Amino acid sequence: QVQLVESRGGLVQPGGSLRLSCAASGNIFSVNAMGWYRQAPGKERELVATITAGGRTTYAQGVMGRFTVSFDNAKNTVYLQMNSLKPEDTAVYYCNAEIRSSVWSSPTDYWGQGTQVTVSS
Repeated sequence: QVQLVESRGGLVQPGGSLRLSCAASGNIFSVNAMGWYRQAPGKERELVATITAGGRTTYAQGVMGRFTVSFDNAKNTVYLQMNSLKPEDTAVYYCNAEIRSSVWSSPTDYWGQGTQVTVSS
């Protein structure tokens, strides 16, 4: 089994910054990629940013230039640095990881429990 433990989100004023982290633990042979998705009330879950073990990143158009995703291979931990936050960034943020549990297994998707980020004055 694999567990993803996210840091706590919080309430931030518009223009402020917040850093999220997500640590993967358990039966891990290799991590292919990790990243962040978010879901606002009444909306579908959407990609925010992802990063492969090799360091290749993908960002949603609306966060490019404001958010930075990074990955610590040694700790199997992904970070999301969020700057210049806007009210429309308010959502539950979910960590995602694509992990192989053994050399013989195919990659499996795992999800964190989600953490609330609210941007409001």
